[in-house]
Amino acid sequence: MIRQGEPAINSGSDNREAGENQFFGERKMGENIQFTTPDGDQAPAYLARPAAGDSAPGIIVIQEWWGVNDQIKKTADRFAEQGYRALVPDLYRGKVTANPDEANHLMTGLDWGRATSEDLRGAARFLKSGGKVAVLGFCMGGALTILAGVHVPEVDVAVCFYGIPPAEAADPAKINIPFQGHFANQDDWCTPDAVNGLEGKLKDGGVNYELYRYDAQHAFFNESRADVYDAGCASQAWDRSLAFLKANL
Repeated sequence: MIRQGEPAINSGSDNREAGENQFFGERKMGENIQFTTPDGDQAPAYLARPAAGDSAPGIIVIQEWWGVNDQIKKTADRFAEQGYRALVPDLYRGKVTANPDEANHLMTGLDWGRATSEDLRGAARFLKSGGKVAVLGFCMGGALTILAGVHVPEVDVAVCFYGIPPAEAADPAKINIPFQGHFANQDDWCTPDAVNGLEGKLKDGGVNYELYRYDAQHAFFNESRADVYDAGCASQAWDRSLAFLKANL
């Protein structure tokens, strides 16, 4: 178990506005697919494959509240470049927005229980053919990462970026797989107090965890949002995530 705090540079105010993305080139590794959920439905997703193909370990990459946009697809591509099969389930079924009010409407309208038991579990089963499977998500996706870590038995590793679910949805003390968390000190959703509470539950449950705090703002990893993106913190979190995944997958 490791607990660590790291200083970094503050970068702007957190208005949670999705900016125009100027960082992406043409995607070359991914395609839109369908996978089967446990109840037999077909669910849409974006899949980025590495050079190793379907024999590589898998990562479920979970969207922010904006939907499956170019930024989250590019994040999946980055994992594919590192040798993982990266699958982004489309929890909103094609809906994408850059408007915070609409994003909040989409997030609050999501059936989180079904998203976990059907979409995320189906995604884990889809990837399981290649070996171990990790789940990794951002903001809303971070909260769903914890839900998956508690409720999806096919998941082997969980990496959470600045997301905590309601207490009634999942007890983090019940996570029985390696867990890594990345949180911002300047966050009005996953506040420092909320992160302290999360860590207390992880300790109480004897969870094998790493928890990192960054002197940055919510969504500091999202390079499409110049208002909150922090290159130093993002790079550090990326390296830590890769090391954790390599050690556990």
